[in-house]
Amino acid sequence: MTNNTSPTTFKLDGRLVQITPTAGKRLSQVLREDLGARDVKVGCNAGDCGACTVLIDGAPVCACLTPAQQVEGRRVETLAGLYTTDSTTQELAERFQDMGAAQCGICTPGMMVSAVALLRKNPTPSERDVQDALGGVLCRCTGYRKIIDAVMAAPAVARNAQGNVGDPIRHVDALSKVSGAQAFGDDVAPAGTLEIFVIRSPFARARFELGDTDTFITAQDGLEAVLTAADIKGRNLFGVIPQFVDQPVFAENEVRFRGEAVAAIIGTPAAVQAFNPANFPVSWIELPAVTNITSAQSPDADQLHEGRPDNVMCGGFVACGDPETALAKADVIVEGHFQSGFVEHAYIEPEAGFAQLVNGRVEIHACTQAPVMDLDALEEILGMDRDQIRIIPTAVGGGFGAKLDISVQPYLALAAIKTGQPVRLNYTRTESMQSSTKRHPSDIHLKIGATKEGKINGFNFYGEFDTGAYASWGPTVATRVPIHASGPYNIADYRAESRGIHTNNPPAGAFRGFGVPQSAIAQECLFDELAAKLGIDPLDFRITNALQNNAPTVCGQVFTQGVGITSCFEALRPAWNSERQAAADFNATQTTRKRGVGLAGGWYGSGNTSQPNPSTIKSGILADGTILLHQGATDIGQGANTVITQIFATALGVPVSAVTLVGPDTDVTPDAGKTSASRQTYVSGNAARLSGEALRASILERVNADGDAELSFDDGTVRATDKSSTHELALSGLSSDADAFIFRAEETYDPPTKPLDETGQGEPYAQFGYAAHLVVVEVDMELGTVKPIKFVAAHDVGKAINPMLVEGQVHGGIAQGIGMALMEEYIPGRTENLHDYLIPTIGDIPPIETLIIEEPDAHGPYGAKGLGEHVLVPTAPSILNAIHNAIGVRILKVPATPARVRAAIKAKTEDGLR
Repeated sequence: MTNNTSPTTFKLDGRLVQITPTAGKRLSQVLREDLGARDVKVGCNAGDCGACTVLIDGAPVCACLTPAQQVEGRRVETLAGLYTTDSTTQELAERFQDMGAAQCGICTPGMMVSAVALLRKNPTPSERDVQDALGGVLCRCTGYRKIIDAVMAAPAVARNAQGNVGDPIRHVDALSKVSGAQAFGDDVAPAGTLEIFVIRSPFARARFELGDTDTFITAQDGLEAVLTAADIKGRNLFGVIPQFVDQPVFAENEVRFRGEAVAAIIGTPAAVQAFNPANFPVSWIELPAVTNITSAQSPDADQLHEGRPDNVMCGGFVACGDPETALAKADVIVEGHFQSGFVEHAYIEPEAGFAQLVNGRVEIHACTQAPVMDLDALEEILGMDRDQIRIIPTAVGGGFGAKLDISVQPYLALAAIKTGQPVRLNYTRTESMQSSTKRHPSDIHLKIGATKEGKINGFNFYGEFDTGAYASWGPTVATRVPIHASGPYNIADYRAESRGIHTNNPPAGAFRGFGVPQSAIAQECLFDELAAKLGIDPLDFRITNALQNNAPTVCGQVFTQGVGITSCFEALRPAWNSERQAAADFNATQTTRKRGVGLAGGWYGSGNTSQPNPSTIKSGILADGTILLHQGATDIGQGANTVITQIFATALGVPVSAVTLVGPDTDVTPDAGKTSASRQTYVSGNAARLSGEALRASILERVNADGDAELSFDDGTVRATDKSSTHELALSGLSSDADAFIFRAEETYDPPTKPLDETGQGEPYAQFGYAAHLVVVEVDMELGTVKPIKFVAAHDVGKAINPMLVEGQVHGGIAQGIGMALMEEYIPGRTENLHDYLIPTIGDIPPIETLIIEEPDAHGPYGAKGLGEHVLVPTAPSILNAIHNAIGVRILKVPATPARVRAAIKAKTEDGLR
């Protein structure tokens, strides 16, 4: 690539700049690395995600597809510049905050600049106008509806309130996202920092041999070093479940999946950009691979791991009563075989980070859902004392489970240690999709019986899950599925078994629901079949069998309060009646398009399964009266920063605005546990409540005020006003601790659970959340396309700490459920970009009505329950039931693509003609 000798001059956010880029250099790279505009995000480098959208002469353009030379003499605007000077952008930013339209925030710059271009031309756009203008920008968190509302200036959802529990206040970190100031994993490294490129296997299984890498590096201009397994001083393995730590940082001798790392090179940005991985000294011998769970378990299949015969990683089991006898006595029986494929997380931010040595310690900045788990892993990999390692999470541009596993962290740490210099690593979209974990493909057989009165009478579930080449969170999926496969129903005679099977596919791990969405498809679709056989209304059938307070779950666990599934179903009844009538009226006048209405229920246990699951929250008061909340729960867009601050502020008795948040940092904040399993509101929220209550109690005791006193902190003075008087305490003369706290409180909460016995009896979770969804779909009989028209979602959240955030989670979960049900199918080696792998766009998500149900939980903070994962569970089965209601065909394998739906319609038609 030759240098461009003539400079390029253009206006960037109102100022004249001049650059001399190499021929064809992307505008996105120039803006981010040469001109410091890190608010321009890069999610794909292919024009598929739209995160890099900027305005060129007022028109939205993907900066990653624009050669920098093309902006000569033109005007380029980015979100950060627009937010500083443009009133349209500033007003839009307020509306984004008022609607909760920015969750993780990685897509927000692209969304906002695209919206600004629209609003400049059309200040009062229609919904269709917004969808057309923003259709090129992908979002994986919000479900788009809040974004549409913000652009169309819908009435604000957020209120300017104190922030007590129950107040729908703005996200506390929203301003940084809507202004372009938020720093994600690839935004923190200084320009010019050494870069890392990982060498990966092109085969699903192969033996390999590295050549003379030292000579290779020496011969390459700008390359500093190479990393291989030989550089790992500790243990060349990582994983998340101690007894299943099985994945090497760098493979040795043999790779087990396409995309597995074998080495890495470190060099200057120019050298890494020019590097051709085909020239790297590695030779490959491709080997036969097992790519499905059937072939993996055949007698002649090669074994991926010692001690796991037949490639079975592990299994899960729950049983109660006598399901075989019950099924034999059932008046009706239904059974089915259901399958699902790999699903990609498709967060808009690929894995990225930065590392450096600081006073001999290695410091890693990366997008992660689990900083302390990262620390645990790196301690083992690096063979270093953990006090020599520091993890500082950046903002996380979407996680959904895959950023629980380590990705860039060991490569960053090893490279910083080897070179002694700062280093950075940002996965390409292809690299991310090759190497990151996926949702487990499932193969489920289920048989259910019922009495003629409509009571479930026998339930037998068997499911196998493709866990890929390595365990990751596969053991958690195998354990969780049998507990949840019953759904939130009263089933006395039950058997559920699951197994995780190794293949040479990418590792499958955590993805919003840990296998429960797959099992819910089988259970909820067959519930519709049972209701039809019995001639019972599907909603009434579910309510008849719904779990109640004081009734045992299939694990024998009894909740005396908070079982809100019946309330969720009853909340759907008005829509159930009206939408079915509307669909019938529509179908009476249509021949090629048919509408159907479907529903499904779901539940989800918050936190680890029968395992310790503590969170610790620290808080304190400085001498100047500043209230610090050390909150180590990573916020991946779901709103943990906001919810935990609201809970703490309510417990302490101060407005949220009075609290200064200190985010995750393994040197500074206690371990609040990983952001997974919908645990942060419940577990870390409880720790925050305890910390706030303890801090308040110590202050009131010191000033001798009543328990109901109002607290305020001004000018270094604490004031507690009770019924009798105002008590004041000057803080400046008081002694402080090592954290400079005059008052401090550090509290831990660990949910009360009990281990499961050999039949799965016990108390796996201290709380469950409950959900019921209704959807209206329209099916094109000739094309096989399925379009959701409307969702009504009822969720029992115990107590809505922030109702606006509840709506945001519901919208986002439904969007991902639509993707799982209708379009998303990751095929290893084929769908390694966001062009071939389809996720819902802004035009795919219908209006969503959220019905918040509050059945207080006995253990949750102020009665609150977790939410994030729950939403995905009933979404896909409700869509499949709606398809069946519309056209009378049952889709047994998701996604229900147009080809599969059309084939089912055709098969039904041919059967009818025979």
